[in-house]
Order: sequence, then C-alpha cells, then structure tokens
Amino acid sequence: MMSGNYTSIQNQNASGSVPPAPDPPGQVSVKFNESTLQTFPPSAPQGKIAGGSGPPRDADDTFSKPSSGSSEQPSAGWLKVFTIAAYQPYFDVDTSDILERIKDSFLPFRGTFNEKTASNPDLYGPFWICTTLIFVSAAIGTFAAYLAHRISHKDWDYDIRLLTWSASLLYAYAVFVPISLYIILKYLSAPLGLIQLVCLYGYSLFIFIPAVFLSMIPVEMFRWVVAGVAGFMSAMFVASNLRTHIVSAGEKWFWIVAGIFLLQLGLSIVLELYLFSSSATNPIMA
Repeated sequence: MMSGNYTSIQNQNASGSVPPAPDPPGQVSVKFNESTLQTFPPSAPQGKIAGGSGPPRDADDTFSKPSSGSSEQPSAGWLKVFTIAAYQPYFDVDTSDILERIKDSFLPFRGTFNEKTASNPDLYGPFWICTTLIFVSAAIGTFAAYLAHRISHKDWDYDIRLLTWSASLLYAYAVFVPISLYIILKYLSAPLGLIQLVCLYGYSLFIFIPAVFLSMIPVEMFRWVVAGVAGFMSAMFVASNLRTHIVSAGEKWFWIVAGIFLLQLGLSIVLELYLFSSSATNPIMA
C-alpha cells in the first residue's frame, strides 16, 4: 500500500510527462468560440428572417405590386372617383351608427351631426334612405291617387311615370344640391367635404318617410300640415348643422343658410303637390 500523501505535479513539463500531440500536417484544428454559439429559438431576429411571422425585409415585392404588364395599375389623381375601391370606406358602417344618425335627424336643433360624422361620413345610409323614400312615395302616392279617383267615381290607371318621376327628383336632389353647395363653399373659402355634405343631405330626407305614410290619410289640410312640419324639420336639420361652418364664409352666410332652408321646404311642397294631391286630376298623371 502506498502512503496517503500524494505529491502534486506543479510543472507539466517535468521529466517523464507526455507532451500533447501536435496536429498532423495538412489538418486544421477546429476551435469553438462560446460567443458564436446560437441558441434555439433565437432571442433576436437573425439574417433575412426578421420578425418571426413577417416577411423578410428584402423580400420580393412581386405579389404586393402589380406587374408591369398587369391591368391592375394603381389609379392616380381624380381618376380614383371612377373606381369601386374609392367608395368602399363610405359603406363600411354598422347598423348602430346608422340608427344613431337617423335619430339625430329627428333632433334638428342640436346641430351636432357634422361633428359626429366628420371622421367617418357614410354613403350607405343616404343611398338606402333615398331609395326607400322613392319607392314608398311612389307606392303611397299611387294609392292616394287611386283613392281620389275612387271618391270622385272616375276610372284610374296606374302610371309608371310616378315612380320614374320621384326617382329622378330625389336622386337628383340628393346629388346635385350637395355638389352645388360644395362649389359655393369652396368659392367662399369655407370648404366642407363633398361626402360629408351628401351624408348630411341624405339623412335629412329620412323625416319624409314617416311623413309619406301619414299622407295616406285623405284629409287635405292634414297632409299640408304633415308636409310643412317634415319640410321644416328637414330644413332646420341641414341649416343648423351648416350654420356654424358657413359663418366663417363672412357676411353672406345668412343668405346661404336661408337658401338651404328654402330648398328643403320647397322639396316638401313639391312632394305634396305631385305625389299626394287628392285631386282627381293629378298633374303627374295627366
């Protein structure tokens, strides 16, 4: 047995020790540096694959841009108005938004409609309000004419021109009146967005839908009262929402608001005269 005390060898070059074998000629030793080892998954984006799920920063744009020979070239300038994509954002609206804006049209003295719709005016509501008013007014106007002829014991024939006439009147009013006002405001250096004006005028027509149903009652005085109240509320709704904006146009703002007010009242009078007249000789049927 050997003693429990061992002598430690401090010098590895002591006699009797075997030196490390040198690398054979023609071979290169591989040394691993701990700092270059990669952990998985990598903690930071490496190389071209940046951001896990996102595309590489230098990825090919072939599928994100139309090719030079493709017909889907991006539209530029005013040509965008002839593309469907230009109007898609104005039809992206919820039912709750539509109902809230319709409710505001019944409260004409608030004057807060433009503020609420400044960031997201829509065309969905105005389109369906105008279309519904066209068919409802034509149908109920025809029924009112039928009752008038029955009461006077005269023959009655349906005339499709009542529908085409109401469609021409209401669509033209909902489009050309806002365009005309847009040009006037732009000339007076008090511009307001065209879509916002169309949105305002479209919702101002909703009050005429219940007024049309009330006009079924065959009492001439009552019909005129309904037409007057509907026209007044619609006119006040438009005028009160534009007054604050038009005041910046200078001293002519009063005449602009008065013209807007009279146009809305005039629309209600025209609807009453040509769609709900109880006389057997309705001018639109002549």
